[in-house]
Amino acid sequence: MSESAVLHIKGRVLVGPGSGAAGGDAGDAGEAVRDELWVIDGKISYDRPTGAAARDVTVIEGWALPGLVDAHCHVGLDAHGPVEDAVSESQALREREAGALLLRDAGSPSDTRWIDEREDLPRIIRAGRHIARTKRYIRNYAHEIEPEDLVAYVAREARRGDGWVKLVGDWIDRDSGDLAACWPPGEVAAAIAEAHRLGARVTAHCFAEETLAPLVEAGIDCVEHATGLTEETIPLFAERQVAIVPTLVNIATFPQLAAGGEKKFPRWADHMRRLHARRHDTVRAAYDAGVPVFAGTDAGGSLAHGLIAEEVAELTRAGIPAVDAVSAATWAARAWLGRPGLEEGAPADLVVYESDPRADVRVLAAPRRVVLRGRVVR
Repeated sequence: MSESAVLHIKGRVLVGPGSGAAGGDAGDAGEAVRDELWVIDGKISYDRPTGAAARDVTVIEGWALPGLVDAHCHVGLDAHGPVEDAVSESQALREREAGALLLRDAGSPSDTRWIDEREDLPRIIRAGRHIARTKRYIRNYAHEIEPEDLVAYVAREARRGDGWVKLVGDWIDRDSGDLAACWPPGEVAAAIAEAHRLGARVTAHCFAEETLAPLVEAGIDCVEHATGLTEETIPLFAERQVAIVPTLVNIATFPQLAAGGEKKFPRWADHMRRLHARRHDTVRAAYDAGVPVFAGTDAGGSLAHGLIAEEVAELTRAGIPAVDAVSAATWAARAWLGRPGLEEGAPADLVVYESDPRADVRVLAAPRRVVLRGRVVR
């Protein structure tokens, strides 16, 4: 397709969540669903082109959504640490093939800025490199520091990232043999305040229960995984509108992790199994309370990229209605990250499906067409 070619997306254009009623139009509200859109010079338009532009048109039919969002992944990282650029490229391409065109990279030791120059790769919002306590995280992943250096490192990563900083909020403590918080409340509050002063939001990796309330009180913006949410802390998250990215496809690996570490850390292994057993109930309780929930996979460590459809399906297994599970990976996620959806004049990043994903989220696993920056890339 030439750079000047026009795309005509026909069928149903899901501008907003609507109702997702099976059978089509029932419950479509206002401008939530349109019949068509045009892609002209890489931008979205709802006005039919005229003149020369109207003569070179490629028609795509189906159900169109904004490009999917993986709100927690790691381009440039594998199970052992940073990777070569060729591996980062393959990771980004795998996300693209799955329809994930906007990635929030929740910590990577690799410099992936070169991806921004590639018109054929997804857009990335970076959180810089993880910041962890010394010997309290996966080797080769993070800056490993002590609390007195936390503010300085948060400021450094706030300047390097794209508006986010990633802390490791808890990890296994070898003395206690269980999960434990990594940072004293005073230091983490000062670090979050510094990030906010520099215009960045802060998120944290958290599994354990006792880690959460101090981070929320310190002003954190988001928590990754959040398996330790309870009936005591969920209302606090809801009141402060602290978002969670549950990464349920990653939490599914907890039993395997527990089995691997049980001999050395039996308390930790038992704790991980209990967190896993209630994972769906935890996410549904948070959703019911009004906590913002977004879809992310944690791909790039031990998990393969391209799993966003599986994560959305997991959110529905937790009891989140399909329309809101889809929104957690599209409209709501893009608004949360400050990126446009299918708006007039927005960059044409969209995915087209055979049928309505709000009626059956399994449709997300099989994109018919993927359009990135106005070009059909799949």
